[in-house]
Amino acid sequence: MVSQTITIKNEQGLHMRPAGILVKELKKYASDVNLVFNEKKVNAKSVMNVIAACIKNGAEITVECSGEDEQDALKAAISVIESGLGE
Repeated sequence: MVSQTITIKNEQGLHMRPAGILVKELKKYASDVNLVFNEKKVNAKSVMNVIAACIKNGAEITVECSGEDEQDALKAAISVIESGLGE
């Protein structure tokens, strides 16, 4: 398992559109990907789970990846979050 902590910079947090962009990118990978926020772990490949986590602007989250392509999945997740998720 690999992980990295990152701060959400989207003004509105991870609402429907940015959550959808994140999930779409992560579904390209076979590895399991989770977001850890406020001591809760959510499946980062589920739009509903990401939205339900109520991750706001400035929140610090940890992206955890586990599986055959975990390094690539983590790199993609961090890259898409840093890019602003389309906003």
